[in-house]
Amino acid sequence: MLKKLVLALTCFAAIAYADSVGNINLTKTMKVDRSLSPLAKQCVECHADKTPGIVNDWKSSRHAHAGVSCLDCHAVPADSPMAIKKEHPKDSGNHVSILVSPKTCAKCHSKEVEEFQQSGHARGGVQMFAKKGMIDLMYHYEGRDHPDLKDSPSATGCIQCHGMEIKLDKEGYPVPGKGWPNYGIGNAYPDGSVGSCKSCHSSHTFDMTEARKPSACASCHLGPDHPNIEIYNNSMHGKIFNAEGNKWKWDSAPDTWDVPDYRAPTCATCHMSGIGDLNTTHNVSLRLKWNLWAPHSKQRTGGFETAAFEYAKSGKMTAGNVLAGNPKGPEAARTEMKQVCKSCHSTKSTDSFFVSADMHVELYNNYHTDAKKMLDDLKAKGLLKADEWADEFQRIYYHLWHHEGRRMRMGAVMGAPDYAHWHGVFEVQQDIRKLQDIYDARIKSGKIE
Repeated sequence: MLKKLVLALTCFAAIAYADSVGNINLTKTMKVDRSLSPLAKQCVECHADKTPGIVNDWKSSRHAHAGVSCLDCHAVPADSPMAIKKEHPKDSGNHVSILVSPKTCAKCHSKEVEEFQQSGHARGGVQMFAKKGMIDLMYHYEGRDHPDLKDSPSATGCIQCHGMEIKLDKEGYPVPGKGWPNYGIGNAYPDGSVGSCKSCHSSHTFDMTEARKPSACASCHLGPDHPNIEIYNNSMHGKIFNAEGNKWKWDSAPDTWDVPDYRAPTCATCHMSGIGDLNTTHNVSLRLKWNLWAPHSKQRTGGFETAAFEYAKSGKMTAGNVLAGNPKGPEAARTEMKQVCKSCHSTKSTDSFFVSADMHVELYNNYHTDAKKMLDDLKAKGLLKADEWADEFQRIYYHLWHHEGRRMRMGAVMGAPDYAHWHGVFEVQQDIRKLQDIYDARIKSGKIE
């Protein structure tokens, strides 16, 4: 019996199934007969057998509908710094790269890539490898201090979210055990581009619907130091989403996703979506007034992010612009965020919420000022251990800003009272008391212990 399946919407391929006895073993043949070059058809036909999951994702994607093939994303010139040295397919004269960098995506999505590179996301990988303290922390706990792993960057930890500088071996393949593969948002590629579109739009479907849901952000924005998904779920917005989000219209075209499509915002709504008078943006820093992840919160006065552009220009890893935000200033950023809120809330309600949130951020800053003053005084008097992770004062100080302090601030601006208070300010003020006791004892004795 011969069955023929014509792929709906794509019109690219017909797959014939020749049944064997009992319909157990199926022999598949694929015929590609629209829009694709002979070589592109060969890619699809071969990978339908070798990696059927990839082809299945691709054939259901908008890329497939538009005739964007494997070659459009993976084919590179033979002299490209991304190229695998051997021709692929064999004797075809074609070269490919396993990697697909933002520079490739920018051939069609230049606006989105440029906006991304202006955002704090683009700093994710390069800043980590530009700062000695971040490298020491990452390697200390993930293998760098082990003699057998001393040359290996983190394979399963920080870079899986942050990204890294991807290196290729002499054949053009990513080096095993050096942190690849990963979904790091700030990967730096051999072609000089920075970022990772697949962090949010997973490979080969690159689905807009998938990227709009909170789960896309939850892959990285969770845990003790930035529990954004937990905070969101703790908020009224998250409560509504979790109750009825499965009924919302997720596939609206860009710049048309508006109040009728949903009843509460998601991460993308507030930080990226076209809503009301606002255009869509892939610059997730554009609507942010404060830097809430740093030891001390400052308003984002730095304009666009610079790390990706510096890497493209010089190949240097830099700390980037930690105060990247809206080029018109922090109040302009706040105005844009308020426009999102006013789609559902009154002006009075919106303004009042942000007054309270700002007060909470400033309260944290007051606590941190006291903690930093004690830290600096002990350092000046030689009363801190060289190994900060063996020093109780320095460990508590780190947790005050990196864990408790972030939860305090992020919980306040995202409307999650339990995270703002019990997981946040309550823990911060407990840390202050512990630090004060250690400080007083060291100042009195003149000794670390």
